[in-house]
Amino acid sequence: MKILFVVCGEGLGHASRCLHLGHYMQQQGHTIHFASYGKSYDFMEQHGCTNLHKTPREVCLEGDEGFFSLKKTLLFSKWIPYNLLKSAVRVRRLLRKHSFDCLVCDTMFGGVIPARFRKVPCIFITNQNHFSGRDGDTNPVWRILSFLIQRYLRLATHIIIPDYPAPDTVSEYNLRIPHRHKDRFSFTGPFYEFDPTRYKNEKTTIFTSFGGEPYKLHLYTLLKTIADQRKDLIFDAFYTGPKLPVSSDNFFSHGYVPNIYEHLVKARIAIVHGGLTTLHEAMLFEKPVLIIMDPNHPEQQNNARKIVKMGAGTFVDGKTVTKEELEQKIVTTAALTPRPFTEVHAAINGRKNAADIIVAAANRRKL
Repeated sequence: MKILFVVCGEGLGHASRCLHLGHYMQQQGHTIHFASYGKSYDFMEQHGCTNLHKTPREVCLEGDEGFFSLKKTLLFSKWIPYNLLKSAVRVRRLLRKHSFDCLVCDTMFGGVIPARFRKVPCIFITNQNHFSGRDGDTNPVWRILSFLIQRYLRLATHIIIPDYPAPDTVSEYNLRIPHRHKDRFSFTGPFYEFDPTRYKNEKTTIFTSFGGEPYKLHLYTLLKTIADQRKDLIFDAFYTGPKLPVSSDNFFSHGYVPNIYEHLVKARIAIVHGGLTTLHEAMLFEKPVLIIMDPNHPEQQNNARKIVKMGAGTFVDGKTVTKEELEQKIVTTAALTPRPFTEVHAAINGRKNAADIIVAAANRRKL
């Protein structure tokens, strides 16, 4: 089978999970191509991906002082219809040139329509089709987005949710699956497959990662201030953008690293923004998480809500948090003991589940 993965370039979680799944399918004898832009394209190139293509950006996420800004995102993404058209044209050309048997879109919407016109199965990967705040509150913009996305996803052949089935679904509050459409959704589990026992669990550092968007740099600066005053805390900070605060004797700045797990396993806690992939990885290594919650980012707000319910972490409101509160939350989070998750993960082979769905869709096309 020839499979094309079209991957969202906002953050690295999309690229990371698609690499795991794509490489697994390559091992099964399938020919895999990847297409993306921005940070995801760079990330996949650094991982030595062959058959890598560039695709136009569909949306431009923007922020202010470390946090997502819907207003700025809409302003900078005012040409979304045009960008979606460019994305669709690019995917159409790739489908025509390489005669793919199946298209897999990870939160990239432009490819769905050309796949449908060319009668190529389209598997859509997402962990959000509903927008609401941490307490279930919503607003007109979020309601419109929810409606549009839920309707648009009906064009896809099948929707994969790379999360654990209930009751361990971290993205639970970001999903609305109508009963009449439930057969079109599959909770496959995460796509990565590794054994945490291969790593030595040291619990010495404070792992910190918020992704590579420039507007998040403010948060690293705040943590660097804490590190300068608390020499008993050792911070391991990861940021793929420019101008990360310089390293010191207890604040170590990292750009791209080939194996992030070698650093995560050393952590006492993980300070993160609340993206699904990072939360899954922290749960597998049994690291309690401190989510610096973005009050303007509904997905991560709801992930934080679920993580707290599971006893796997805490959160602070990033807009109002003080240095003193953040220091105290670090102590509180370090005292948590998340339940072991290795057996739960081992019982769910997410890569195989997702690959089986993709191959089955491609096979039905050939009948």
